[in-house]
Amino acid sequence: MRRVTYSMSASLDGYIVGPDGGFDWSVPDPEVFQLALDEIQQVGVHLLGRKLYETMLYWETVDPRTLDDAEREWTTLWNPLPKVVFSTTLSEVQGNARLATGSVAEEIERLRAEPGDGEIAIGGATLAAEVAAHDLIDEYRVRVYPVLVGGGIPLFAQHERQVDLELLESRTFDSGVVFLRHRVVR
Repeated sequence: MRRVTYSMSASLDGYIVGPDGGFDWSVPDPEVFQLALDEIQQVGVHLLGRKLYETMLYWETVDPRTLDDAEREWTTLWNPLPKVVFSTTLSEVQGNARLATGSVAEEIERLRAEPGDGEIAIGGATLAAEVAAHDLIDEYRVRVYPVLVGGGIPLFAQHERQVDLELLESRTFDSGVVFLRHRVVR
């Protein structure tokens, strides 16, 4: 069965964006960007909320001549990757994306039943909170940046339930970013 993974960058105080909506503090250095490249190679389909989808459209519209080698590699992996976008306001999406036709639980069930390789990746805290509420996330992957932003959108929604985790991997990068990968214990 295909694993469902949630991978995001967060501040040390647990936010994916600060109170002003900014996330410039999470721009990855080359070493952390390589981690993102390694992760995306394992993904078979990416589920995104509207905000993250709109942010990630950058990679589909950017002039490749303005990118470095690693960024060009990212676009060759990201752009053809199938994406499912969850939105109540969008009527159409671009690139290799489609709008979700069912609930997130229905979409994940459908994707798990289809033949195919690669993980089902979740992007965006709001969407991840809904997936977590259905207990459908198998792995949490967090890149913790050495910054306190004081508020904003939290990495984890507060659903007042305990989720037991097993640490599978941890890495500290020269920039001070710490990568943590946990499996949900069921």
